[in-house]
Formats: sequence, C-alpha cells, structure tokens
Amino acid sequence: MNDPTSGVSTESSAEVPLWADWLTLSKPRISSFIFFAAFVGALLATGSSDDWARALEVGLWVTCLGAGASAFNQVIERDTDRMMVRTRNRPLPAGRITPAAAIAFASVLALSGAIGLAARFGMLSALLGLATLCAYTLVYTPLKRLSLMNTLIGAIPGGMPPLIGYAALSSAENPVGGWGIALFAVIFAWQFPHFMAIAWLHREDYARAGMRMLPATEGSDGQAGRQAVCYSLVLLPVSLVPLLRGDAGLVYGIGVFALGLIYIAASVAFGFKENRTRARALLLVSLAYLPALLVLALVDPAVGLFRS
Repeated sequence: MNDPTSGVSTESSAEVPLWADWLTLSKPRISSFIFFAAFVGALLATGSSDDWARALEVGLWVTCLGAGASAFNQVIERDTDRMMVRTRNRPLPAGRITPAAAIAFASVLALSGAIGLAARFGMLSALLGLATLCAYTLVYTPLKRLSLMNTLIGAIPGGMPPLIGYAALSSAENPVGGWGIALFAVIFAWQFPHFMAIAWLHREDYARAGMRMLPATEGSDGQAGRQAVCYSLVLLPVSLVPLLRGDAGLVYGIGVFALGLIYIAASVAFGFKENRTRARALLLVSLAYLPALLVLALVDPAVGLFRS
C-alpha cells in the first residue's frame, strides 16, 4: 500500500527502544489497516458473524504478509530514507538495525503469513498474498525512483487485503467475487486523493531523495489536486456498486454516498488551492473514509452479518 498514514507524523530523533524499532519495521499503522481490511473481506465472504474467529485469523496471517512487505520495503529504501526528514530516524537509516537482521525479520513474517494462509485456508489466498508482497517490494518500491507510474502500480497491492481475506473464506464457486472485488476497487480508487495529499505535503523530501512523485516534479503545480478530484469522483460510483448489485442496503448506500461527497469536497478544496492546510484536511478525511466504509459494510442490515 502507498504508505497510507505516512503523512500524519514525522519520525522522532529521540532515542528509541529496541522493541519500537522492530515495530517500526512492520509499519504498525499500515498493518492495522491491513488487518481490519482483510478481516472485513473474510467476514463478508462467509456472510455470517459466527465466523468472526476464523476471519480474525485470516486478518492475522494477511497482516504478517503485509508487515513483511513493509520491512522489505524499508531495507530497499534505507538509502533514500536517510535523505528524507520524516524517515531518516527509522531503524535502518539510523543504523540501529542491520539490513541482514531486517531481511531475516521480514522473511519470517512473510513466510509465516503465507504458510498460515495456505495451511489453514487454502492455496488461493496464500498465492494472492505472495503476489501482493512481490508486487509491492519488487515492482512498486523500485519504481518510486524511476517513474510517475509508481502510484498507479502501487495502488494494486494496496487494494489487495480485503480481496485476500475474501478469497480465504469464500466458497469454491465464487472464490474472488462479490465484496472482495468491490472492496479492492474502492481501495484502489481511494488511494489516489489520499496519496496525492501525502506526496504534496512531503514533496520537498521526495525531491531531495530523488523519488518520482508527481508533486515533487517540475511543472506539476495543480496536478496533484486535479488527480485528487478525478479519483474522488470515480470513487463515488465505485463505492455504490455493492448497493446496485444488491449486496448491500440503504444503510451502506446512504452512508457511503455521504462519505463520498465529503471526500469529493475535500479533494475539490485541495484542487482549487494546493496548500498545507487543505492537503492535511484531505489526508484526514481520507483516513476517516476507509474505516467508516468498512464498518458500514459490516453493520448494514441488508448484508445480514448480525442477523439473529
């Protein structure tokens, strides 16, 4: 995923305890999102809240894969992280953890996640998880230094957690359909306004490190805002697909429509005038949007997860 909370705070330069360094390698804010998205996807695949324990286990294994990918990402980017103010005190660029130790840590997490999914829930979810890890670490991560296409490519593994969760507990007749694909599409589109806000806030950092992010390139004034508006407009109908398919009801539909209008408004405000206040407002709206949508999917009576 395109570092969904990386615009919220800057790494501290104070002394960091060792356990916190290992936790930082897993990018805990991203990992918590991965867990919740995979859990929701898995639970929606079963159609019953009685399977919450199995859905939680799916979320755990998918999170292990995601945390492993985050640690591999930090190994690959340790030199560029050293050049950026917000990342220079991470454990690898600061020298508190060696690359070899970080690779071992990432490998254990990733293998645990893949083996756990394969052994407990079948090969499909494990293969999707491994493909996501490879796309994130071997394609998206190096592409950040080479091409502006990195955001588009990175949005693909970014949208995968609910689809992997869905595949883990879905039926053989419908292994990756329904809510799994719908939530993948929602998160894919959601990432662009979200990441444009982050990239604009940290454009000097990205430029200093030679990262090919749109707001960090010459002559890009206004383009981040325009992309945010375009993708927020795309997101609104995409998010309503479950309602149109009959997979969700009015609680989800009305709630998601309202969320979409708020996201569009924040994107339009940023598009009209790119400044720090509006970029941060868009970022905060984006961080609230996604968990709210996932909760609406869970609690909608028409979905029937909690029907007695």
